[in-house]
Formats: sequence, structure tokens, C-alpha cells
Amino acid sequence: MKLSIVMPVYNEERTLAQIVERVLATPYEKELVLVNDASADRSKEIMAELAAKHAEIRCFHHDRNLGKGAALATGFKQVTGDVVLIQDADLEYDPADYGALLRPILDGKADVVYGSRFLGGAYVRVHLYWHYVGNRLLTLVSNMCTNLNLTDMETCYKVMKVGIARRLDIRSRTFAVEPEMTAKIAKLRARVYEVPITYSGRDYAEGKKIGLKDAFIAVAAILRWSLFAGPPPPIEDGGPQRGLNARNPREGLGPR
Repeated sequence: MKLSIVMPVYNEERTLAQIVERVLATPYEKELVLVNDASADRSKEIMAELAAKHAEIRCFHHDRNLGKGAALATGFKQVTGDVVLIQDADLEYDPADYGALLRPILDGKADVVYGSRFLGGAYVRVHLYWHYVGNRLLTLVSNMCTNLNLTDMETCYKVMKVGIARRLDIRSRTFAVEPEMTAKIAKLRARVYEVPITYSGRDYAEGKKIGLKDAFIAVAAILRWSLFAGPPPPIEDGGPQRGLNARNPREGLGPR
């Protein structure tokens, strides 16, 4: 079975080629779906150069900047694999963790896996205390509304069976996509696992984009999608409906 990696790209010319190289080096049958959210730098050109060299890469582009949520929505509509993994285009998250992230799904225990920065990975960069506090508070509020016991709701690393990805029907256009996905996953009663990951967080001088405003947007999204929205819709596109009761995903997805 095939792994689909969805990577939103927005002004990541400094790190894009390097992170793509790391993703392609992972020992899985895979596709890499790059979604350019109207970058103003050379990201689009770099994507074209990479796609010309690697058949596993597929590129999609937004005409205007719509946000991470919109990029993920575009990417989820294009995946052709059996398991979907979200990867940021910076170097904060290490594809070397793919094995740990995939294991609960391959073992038939999980439908969704979150990679937690707060469970004690091999290493985590120490910086930005208030950013850490904000992440923990948002996770707490999300847990109170979803009845999950996550340690890191805002993590980039979310891995899920494709049937679940197709049902999320992402509507958020900003970083509010993280609480939206979490609320919908909870309403699907998916089996959710967490695994520790490494994390090399960057600061704002290095290009970090999320800020205080996004925290307030996230709280509003938690309340909206957890308390006031209905369950995700059924699949309507006739595509593969592999979800909560999928056959053993270990077939063919292990390291090559």
C-alpha cells in the first residue's frame, strides 16, 4: 500500500529542497503532493525543478494565498495512497520519524496517529517558552471539548487512513485547521494514538509564521468544530472508502 505525503508550501525557498530530499529518502512506496499557497519567493520554481527530477512528486498551485488549511484541503483531494501524512515544508519536523508514526497504523491498532513534541522524543529544541505554553493551553481546551487526551493537538505530524482524510472536508483556511481536524477525528470515533517525535523548532527570525492572533483563531475553531458542528460528511466522490474498517494496511507499506 502507498503513503501519500501532503506538504503545504508558502515562501519556503530556503528549506524546500532539503526537506523534499529527506522525505524522498524514506524507505516507503510513496507520493509527495506539494501545494504552493501562492508563494512570493522561488518556491514555485524549486517545486518544478524537483518534480522534473522525481516522479513521486506532484505539484499544485493556488493563485492567491489562502492559508495552510486550504493547502491541506487541496492536497487531500489529490492523494492516491492508502495512508496520508502531513509534512511541513520547513525543517522543524524530521521524516526520520515516519517509522514511529506509521507503526500504530501498520500494526492495526490506530486509524489516526499524532506525533507529539511533548512526549519525550530523541531531542527537542529548547526555546520560545510562551509558544510552548500556548500549545499546551490550546491542547487542554481542545481535549476538554473533544474528550481526547492528546498532549499536542497543534502538531504538524498527523497521519491517517485515507478514508478518514477524505471525510474531514476541511473548511478552515488558516492554522485553525489543526483544531478542526482534531474535532472531526474525535467525532468519527477514530482510534487515535500519539507517538513521541523529534522537533527542531525555528524562531520568527528563521521564518516561523504562527503568532498570538492564531491562538485566538484556534480557540474559536475548537469551540466551533467541537461543540456546534455536526459530524463529518460521508464520502461522496466514489473514491476509495478505506477508513475505520480498512484491511490490514501493513500490506506493502513497510520499508522497502
